[in-house]
Amino acid sequence: MQIPEHIALILDGNGRWAKKRMMPRNYGHAQGSKNVEKICRAAYNMGVKYLTVYAFSTENWSRPEDEVETLMKLLNNYLKDCIKQTTKNNMRVRIIGDITRLDVSMQERIKELEELSKNNTGLNFQVALNYGSRDEIIRAVKRLAVDCENKALTIDEIDEKVFGNYLDTKDIPDPDLMIRTSGEQRLSNYLLWQMAYAEMYFTDTLWPDFSEKDLEDAIRYYNSKERRFGGLR
Repeated sequence: MQIPEHIALILDGNGRWAKKRMMPRNYGHAQGSKNVEKICRAAYNMGVKYLTVYAFSTENWSRPEDEVETLMKLLNNYLKDCIKQTTKNNMRVRIIGDITRLDVSMQERIKELEELSKNNTGLNFQVALNYGSRDEIIRAVKRLAVDCENKALTIDEIDEKVFGNYLDTKDIPDPDLMIRTSGEQRLSNYLLWQMAYAEMYFTDTLWPDFSEKDLEDAIRYYNSKERRFGGLR
């Protein structure tokens, strides 16, 4: 079975998972957070080299204040755990998204985590945090425009490869497979440029219930597709 090099995940359904159990939404977010490490381990053991998860979008700020506060606490705690686990698991962690809106202490923790793990050779794990693809593209265009204005780059030099170097995912290969849990079938402003050729897999399974078997099912689906590039089989 061919294993995709890079899998992108949309972790959806935490709130509905909690509601089914008559628990608050925040309980679902906590359980969903615990599931991330399990799936990271399963993906790496299967041979996946890159795994990117959509943890908090630019649109998530519009959620109820108490839910946003809880999500930020969970993410902060998760970053602390990541710092402890990266050396143990030989995992390289990178954060994509605009971190400038985050608490200063969280920004410092992100920088510490990325520096600590930058030479690790195991799973490449990307966390999309305060991320939105349109926002990413606009930020990339602004940086590119500044370089053109400063004569570091000419307009004629701009192509897909050059533009890709201005994105948050610079040096990270594009996803081969995107998985979204909970039955929703949309991209929700996630890696729009990078997923131009990715296979899309949607499952009704809610994220806290998503298991190694569910991951295997998604990879089998990926293998069932006849992928063509430039007319070649």
